[in-house]
Amino acid sequence: MKLMEMLKRMMQYLSDGAANIFSPNRDNYPATGAQPFSDDPPSDTIHGTK
Repeated sequence: MKLMEMLKRMMQYLSDGAANIFSPNRDNYPATGAQPFSDDPPSDTIHGTK
C-alpha cells in the first residue's frame, strides 16, 4: 500500500507540473506597443576620430 501511495503522489506532482507548463498565461503585464526612439542619432565618427 505504501508503494501505491508513493506512485499516486508522484503522478500528482508530475501532472501538476505539466498543467502549470501548458496552462494559459496568467501574467498581468501592462500592454505596451512600439516605443518611440528618443536619443541622438549616431555621429559620423568612430570613437571621436575621423
